[in-house]
Amino acid sequence: MLGKEGNVEHIHTHLDVIVDGKPVTVPANIGIDEQARQISPLHAHEANGVIHIESPVKAAFSLGQFMTEWDVALTQDSIGALKADGGNTLRTYVNGKPYTGSPAAIVFKDHDEIAIVYGPAGQKVDLPSSYNWPAGE
Repeated sequence: MLGKEGNVEHIHTHLDVIVDGKPVTVPANIGIDEQARQISPLHAHEANGVIHIESPVKAAFSLGQFMTEWDVALTQDSIGALKADGGNTLRTYVNGKPYTGSPAAIVFKDHDEIAIVYGPAGQKVDLPSSYNWPAGE
């Protein structure tokens, strides 16, 4: 945890979580401890899915690290308590393209759109392939 946001590594990524065809809100203040006035290099200010990577050092940051900040487990076949079984699948996409490795290993790149999709195999999902970034972000 840092006393303030770093400025050596500064990128933004967008995360969508879709469960049974419905969006799940990525909450605000992930990685931010307002009481202690500390902030993780990986954090979310608002409940809009935008992940901020603001680090005092150059480093690769991953989806698994962010999910740890969120306190939601992520493996090849589960997110939180939801496990791929009995006809349900867990799929991950980066910029609209399927990601076949461990989702926790996805390394954040500036303006990537990451989607984690859980639900019945073959279920039609409106899958985002990009995010409409505000000017300057």
